[in-house]
Amino acid sequence: MDFNHIALVGLGLIASSIALNIKSKKNRIKITGYSRTKKTREEARKINFCTVCDNYEDCIKEANLVILCVPVGAMGDTMEKIAPYLSKSAIVTDVGSVKESVILEVQKKLPKGVFFVPAHPLAGTENSGPSAGFASLFENRWCILTPSKNVPIEIIKKVKFFWEQLGSNVVEMDAKHHDLVLSVTSHAPHLIAFTMVGVADEFSKVTNSEVINYSAAGFRDFTRLAASDPIMWRDVFLNNKDAALEILGRFTEELFTLQKAIRKKDGEYLLKYFERTRKIRRSIISAGQDTAEPNFGRKE
Repeated sequence: MDFNHIALVGLGLIASSIALNIKSKKNRIKITGYSRTKKTREEARKINFCTVCDNYEDCIKEANLVILCVPVGAMGDTMEKIAPYLSKSAIVTDVGSVKESVILEVQKKLPKGVFFVPAHPLAGTENSGPSAGFASLFENRWCILTPSKNVPIEIIKKVKFFWEQLGSNVVEMDAKHHDLVLSVTSHAPHLIAFTMVGVADEFSKVTNSEVINYSAAGFRDFTRLAASDPIMWRDVFLNNKDAALEILGRFTEELFTLQKAIRKKDGEYLLKYFERTRKIRRSIISAGQDTAEPNFGRKE
């Protein structure tokens, strides 16, 4: 890699997975990390995937790659706190799933001469915290870079190569377009999952035990999405409001159309609609982004 000292600000799933991946390759790269939560720092020390520091300065100083692994709503404040300790040769990147608002907030606090290359690894699980990480998390997953036009190409190439070394397929994208795409592929599906699980929780005609004991695969997968980090997802929707509302508006229109077809017993419309959506699933499998095994390859 082009970096000999990587600083991880935030020590959750993504940060621990980055560190474990680097260590698995037996690279002689110094990895430091910091979390503002003492409990998280203690958990990270037990796993020993990096040198855990008790303040921003010890974590950041002399690092030539600094990765912001905090919720998107905390990016600006975190950047302000680490700015005094950044070396002049440092490159800053992040792992947030919203890009426009993050770029705006981080750029405000970025010291002169330090470049920011926003990144979003499309990898994760419903679990969070240092113990949730694993080295192969990024293997054959996409990582989207959304750099500003003023960032030199050689700086972008270094960050691109970094993510490629972790196993990711890397592509560049405009930040606004990224936020719209992710609203379709990730943000809206999570919100729908939160809503469906909430509906089940409040539906008085079905008891809690029935919801738990008789969960078919569809509802069970909703609960997997709905188990994701609440703070992270709160910040995602607050910071990608416009794109999320646009996609949810389209979703509501589609839902009304399906309601109408069901009410009118329009089987032909429903069949064509379901055939079209089935093709999307097959395309995802063909692209290597999921498995065709029954039950998503799960053994339970």
